[in-house]
Amino acid sequence: MITNLLVANRGEIARRIFRTCRALGIATTAVHSDPDADAPHVREADTAVRLPGAAPADTYLRGALLVEAALTAGADAVHPGYGFLSEDAGFARAVRAAGLLWVGPEPAAIEAMGSKTAAKRLMAAAGVPVLDALSAPTRADLPLLVKAAAGGGGRGMRVVHALADLPGALAAARAEAAAAFGSDEVFCERYLPAGRHVEVQLLADAHGTVWAVGDRDCSLQRRHQKVVEEAPAPGLDPAVRAALHEAAVTAAKAIGYTGAGTAEFLLGPDGRCWFLEMNTRLQVEHPVTEAVTGLDLVALQLAIAEGAPLPGPAAPPAVGHAIEARLYAEDPAHDWRPATGTLHRLELTVPHEEFTGRGVRLDSGVADGGEITPHYDALLAKVIAWAPTRAAAARRLADALARARIHGPTTGRESLVRALRHPAFLAGRLHTGFLAEHAVALTAPPDPGRPRLAALAAALADAAARRTALPSGWRNLPSQPQLKRYRSDDGAVHEVRYRLTRAGLRAEDHPDVELVEAAPELVVLREGGLRRAYRVARYGERVHVDTPAGATALTVLPRFPDAPVRSEPGALLAPMPGTVVRVTAAVGDTVTAGRPLLVLEAMKMEHRIAAPADGVLVDLRAAPGEQVATGAVLAVVKSPGEPDAEPVAEPAGESVAEPAERSAGQPPEHATEESPDEV
Repeated sequence: MITNLLVANRGEIARRIFRTCRALGIATTAVHSDPDADAPHVREADTAVRLPGAAPADTYLRGALLVEAALTAGADAVHPGYGFLSEDAGFARAVRAAGLLWVGPEPAAIEAMGSKTAAKRLMAAAGVPVLDALSAPTRADLPLLVKAAAGGGGRGMRVVHALADLPGALAAARAEAAAAFGSDEVFCERYLPAGRHVEVQLLADAHGTVWAVGDRDCSLQRRHQKVVEEAPAPGLDPAVRAALHEAAVTAAKAIGYTGAGTAEFLLGPDGRCWFLEMNTRLQVEHPVTEAVTGLDLVALQLAIAEGAPLPGPAAPPAVGHAIEARLYAEDPAHDWRPATGTLHRLELTVPHEEFTGRGVRLDSGVADGGEITPHYDALLAKVIAWAPTRAAAARRLADALARARIHGPTTGRESLVRALRHPAFLAGRLHTGFLAEHAVALTAPPDPGRPRLAALAAALADAAARRTALPSGWRNLPSQPQLKRYRSDDGAVHEVRYRLTRAGLRAEDHPDVELVEAAPELVVLREGGLRRAYRVARYGERVHVDTPAGATALTVLPRFPDAPVRSEPGALLAPMPGTVVRVTAAVGDTVTAGRPLLVLEAMKMEHRIAAPADGVLVDLRAAPGEQVATGAVLAVVKSPGEPDAEPVAEPAGESVAEPAERSAGQPPEHATEESPDEV
């Protein structure tokens, strides 16, 4: 019987497992890197062990260090979570060799599924339909997907539309896979841009019982990673659903699987399905399965590890529908680029005590005031909604996200809300290119009226905060209007000119707006007969304004702008802190616009820094392995006739830093992996 469980993971993954441990009366041990020393998962554990360092390779990916931590803490079992070393057979063996209980499948089963190419061969031999790896692709096979044989998270993946591009894609994929997984093995398979990603949750005990615990659709993806998942998969023909479940159970039995796992399939537009891979662990999206079945999958994992049989011959049927949205610190308008910074507030009006209950659930690994660093992926939270029908679940989830107060880095919240309310999503027209197909609608800036009114509310809240005996802006005699300036995150500058008179608010840009109430954190305005409340929070020079119609983030600008900062023309600036992993050009090279010059790794993703225009690379200030800060000059491209200097508004990466997973405008691939923290 497990008495003390070490979770070899971090963030919401560790917190999720600790939640079940508390319910079962099991003591918990956390591990943490130096940046995570005060993280919520550390504070919630009974004991915690430091892993010196910051990078995953120095901390959470060091199996020997994790085993030593378990022994030091007196733990008798190790749960790997669903990331880092959870699918590392060597780590599983090391845990067992130390006399500890491993909460996971047999190491041999992990190895059998560890290579996607080997797994395909094994599944084909067992009669499971597979999408064949192509040893010699031809034009008829286009488009192609290049994939790393080991690992996931979208690392080592490239979509190829022309055979001439294949050698370069293979080389880049091999380099990325080797750096991420220690293996440069890659392979090609057909790319189906209109396919659906459907998976089957599996549970298997050591007594021969295998459950297919329903299915999930995970087709909404970006950067080869899932962002919206739901259970059960909508619109599946009953015969197709039965075939998927049967194939998943066959796959598990073929390798003698025990514990929790997931069989992932590609579902074609014609209804045919192919096995993609088997994840020998719990998945990030498991809460939607828990919501529709009422099961605690972690509790069942622990019971299976202790030798208990599954409680019955088959899993309970799904009831209702559940949808999960992954909330990341990222910028959808710039190809979902991850963001860093201080998370001042994450406030969702959901009952935190709800777990497998029916309603809205929040799984998060962050706390107010915490830092989103470049060391790990940018997941802030998973929000899960259950309802009797799919439409009701989508509405409930969209509303919970829309009403959330999220103050800090840019997030994908608004794009998620728009996706959940999109007619194509509600009609069940799902495929892995959904976000790319509807990118314009999902990432468009808000109605210009919203940030303008938000700026007015921010100005009035600021005036209320500064109020002394008389309100700021209130004069017995006529005076010049008050002037305040803000910049919204879309780059627009909003000047607010107003006066507070005996007759009320007089705002030059909003002559029909009436002020109902103004306090430092709440402003109520009436416009066109409609009364709206604006909740305002200020953190330094950043102001967040929340309304039921949407949230707006603003930066306070000086009343009189300074002269623009100038730098070398053609300078490429680092869009975020990170590590230079590859340089693909040399000083003196003639380059064309869009040509990658170097690759920056940040937040477990690779980002291409490309030439902004045709010209000559005249300066290169970054080398492989070098750590760079946001805004650091990485390279300089000089174009013919370029002036000596020009204003710099944003880092070059805002417009030319392109994620290495795919080229601009290319839809996300169909065979989604988990983010690297989950691999």
